Amino acid sequence: MKTQIFTGLAAAALATSAFAEVKVGNPMGLTGPIPDLVAPMAKAVDLAAKHVNEQGGMFADGQEYIIERADSACDPVAAVDAVTKLVNVSLVSAIIGPVCSGATIAQAESVSIPAGVVTLSVSASSPAISTMEDGTDLVFRAAASDAFQGVALANLAKEQGISEIAISYANDDYNAAIAAVFAEAFAAAGGKVTANEAHEPNKASYRAEVATLGATADTLALFSYYGSGGITIMRNALETGAFESFIGADGMLSGEVIEQLGAENLGTTTFTTSASDDSTDAFGAWKALAEEAGIAASDPFVPNSYDATFMMALAIEKAGSADREGIAAALREVANAPGELILPGEFAKAKKILADGGDIHYTGAAGPQDFDENGDVAGNFSKNVVVDGAWSAEIIK
Repeated sequence: MKTQIFTGLAAAALATSAFAEVKVGNPMGLTGPIPDLVAPMAKAVDLAAKHVNEQGGMFADGQEYIIERADSACDPVAAVDAVTKLVNVSLVSAIIGPVCSGATIAQAESVSIPAGVVTLSVSASSPAISTMEDGTDLVFRAAASDAFQGVALANLAKEQGISEIAISYANDDYNAAIAAVFAEAFAAAGGKVTANEAHEPNKASYRAEVATLGATADTLALFSYYGSGGITIMRNALETGAFESFIGADGMLSGEVIEQLGAENLGTTTFTTSASDDSTDAFGAWKALAEEAGIAASDPFVPNSYDATFMMALAIEKAGSADREGIAAALREVANAPGELILPGEFAKAKKILADGGDIHYTGAAGPQDFDENGDVAGNFSKNVVVDGAWSAEIIK
């Protein structure tokens, strides 16, 4: 009851206060299972805010666009705690993040949706997010659902000549969901799933699990975070020769996998992730900005993180105030056609068009950001293999 009263008081304070700045919350998985993946994503968030502020800030009086960061640790409990503070204490207007699906779902159900606060995740991809909000239109994401990535990975496995496969997945919202999509799509394409087992994260050894799975197939489909079990599973499999090849998704796509396991041991490993089409004008604009700032333009979910932050600023500018209530509708208006094309970094151009009563259509670093009825965007995926000691990506056609 105290939480409900506090939330109500916070909302009232937010609605009646005179803003000298526009503050948005940014819960990111700075610690937890994938910190190396998240670090450049956070830099992209900061870069988008920097571009907004360098080009006149928010509204006619040039209010500063402030990123209030918190650590959600890719953990549901930590995310609820972090977003509760952002919403009720920091009084942020909206949430950009979290990174992981479990954290996104937990904070949205417990905090942001009840408080009427928009969440725009930078990378959460569980299919469950599409239908979780029951018509509130308060949850969006700048990365494609794993309802699509799981199918793309299954098709890729079949193209590689894999006919039988064992599956191991971490028992969390992200990994369990994409594993289920993959298993269904692989079977529908004529493949055989020989085993499909959950594993608990952060165990010292998975030798027993690897031995059981390895007795059924030569290829392992691994759905895990690299820092909470994924690397250990692969190490145990390599040590015992349980599998000849590995496939998986973006929770495993990190340089740390190469550092710990050795590039020479990953020649038959393929991971997929959300990807940007680098042939577009929007990506070209983003790449120039990213390289100037020393950010790797094509790293997983880095373009999406920039897009989410930039779009949120455009939406608040479109709404005409930092009040929470009008942001969701404005977010759809700036992201979806029609409107004058806005590319990454073009905040001053967008601000003038909006001030003159015009419409804008943001096309992002990660691709078009048109939201469907569930707040989802379409997207591209890449297959990633080790070449010359590093991950090399190719868009899946």
